[in-house]
Amino acid sequence: MTEKLIEAALKMTEFSYSPYSIFCVGAALLTKDGKIFTGCNIENAAYGPSNCAERTAFFKAVSEGYKSFDAIAIAGGPKENGIITIKDYCTPCGVCRQVMSEFCNQNFKIICAKSKDDYKIFTLGELLPESFTLDKNQ
Repeated sequence: MTEKLIEAALKMTEFSYSPYSIFCVGAALLTKDGKIFTGCNIENAAYGPSNCAERTAFFKAVSEGYKSFDAIAIAGGPKENGIITIKDYCTPCGVCRQVMSEFCNQNFKIICAKSKDDYKIFTLGELLPESFTLDKNQ
């Protein structure tokens, strides 16, 4: 399933709307029952209304009634002369990590990929220790 998620994330980079950063990101989110929701980053001239690929995938899934997830694959890189070149692992920003913590436990897998053969897997607990969650605020 890891390879399938990575391939979907890589494909989603092609749909990125990133005229300001020229950095294209794609994500593929796996639900507990095996459904995949994809997303890409969508920028805005005002910056604040921009949305990351990871949050796009999460918001699509939640808006369709899914709230239990196993993993997400993320890939991204700069677009030069119409070609997206992925040279580094693309990890989720802090806001995306916080959104993940709203719906996922500390063992949720975050797959950061350069290609389907070159990737690293982290857990949410590794990338966001001591997260701010509903359970800790009641």
